[in-house]
Amino acid sequence: MTQIPARSSCQIPATTSPEMDPGIWSRLPEELLERILALLPMKTFLNLRTTCKHFKFLLFSPSFLSQTKTPPLSSFILLSHPQFHNLFPLHDAFFNRWRMLSLSPTLPPKCASLRLVSASNGRLCFSLPNSFLICNLLTKSTKTIEFPRYPFTSTTLISASPSSPRSSPSLHGYKIFSLCYSPLEYWAFVYDSRTEKWTRSESFDPILSQNSHQDAVFFNGSLHFTTREPFSIVGFELDTGRWWKSTVELPQELVFVRLVSDSNANNGNLYLVGGTGRDGISENLKVWELREGETKVAEIASLPELMWRKFGSVCYHNYEHVYCLWHDGMVCVCCYTWPEILVYKVGRKTWHSLSKCPFLPEKWSCGFRWFSFSPDFYASV
Repeated sequence: MTQIPARSSCQIPATTSPEMDPGIWSRLPEELLERILALLPMKTFLNLRTTCKHFKFLLFSPSFLSQTKTPPLSSFILLSHPQFHNLFPLHDAFFNRWRMLSLSPTLPPKCASLRLVSASNGRLCFSLPNSFLICNLLTKSTKTIEFPRYPFTSTTLISASPSSPRSSPSLHGYKIFSLCYSPLEYWAFVYDSRTEKWTRSESFDPILSQNSHQDAVFFNGSLHFTTREPFSIVGFELDTGRWWKSTVELPQELVFVRLVSDSNANNGNLYLVGGTGRDGISENLKVWELREGETKVAEIASLPELMWRKFGSVCYHNYEHVYCLWHDGMVCVCCYTWPEILVYKVGRKTWHSLSKCPFLPEKWSCGFRWFSFSPDFYASV
């Protein structure tokens, strides 16, 4: 009988993974390290930025940006109210949810009281007693820019080019447009982040100036404004500092009018939003499109009667409180004395109402200022 040999008592010891020699990691080729980091989720990579200076500045490296596949972030409608100290409610239209944003961890302690005056491509522009403060909340970076002159009637922040992680960070600049005045003259000042300097245009006739109750709208290389009655459109070329008056014919039945642009770049569309009626009383709200090369506007929407009755009762025929903005394919009609927003979805051609923010106390009845806010990691300050 064949006997089976006894199993050897010698056992193979369990293997353990030795730690990687730090010297190997220190000699890892730069391009290989960037490819590894580019595969990480953005939230994980942002946490790594605090570990060393190299990781901190890698986010803006052209070679790294060419490899990363960071998905676009959600955009929000942001509410600024004087009684919300450094707190800003955000509405996410995609998920139909409200969030609360706090600026306390980002801004310097001296900025206890700020007034938000403009927003553009991930940047927020605040007004301080003697300066502007530009802020990117995602990168927690800020920059203080001294006023060119005081007082000013309006301020608009404009992105110099579309934000893109594929382009050089030097192209991610911005400009600040500010209208200042004295008893006899008006001036326009423009700050360019790439030169870090203010330039002043020639003084202009305030009769042709913008309506002081609305912000400038950037479209096709110029800032556009509507004048007081008789209503017309005037523009300011950012590159040349030249003022011009449009020959576009506006509807005769206008009682008030605002402008909205769907783009911060040199393309897109320009829309007019206005109340129509007679004897200074608006009976409806309409939207027109201003098409390139045409001298007349084309009506594209009219607010349903029941929705107008509600909005008209809120305004109390004080149309100076009405302002408009563009947000994610929507024309938003707002009022300083109303905590809700009228929304016209251009693609669907439908009207909607954005309900009141649940964080707002019942007694607040004025001071509501809305902005379109799209967080952007690559918006440098």
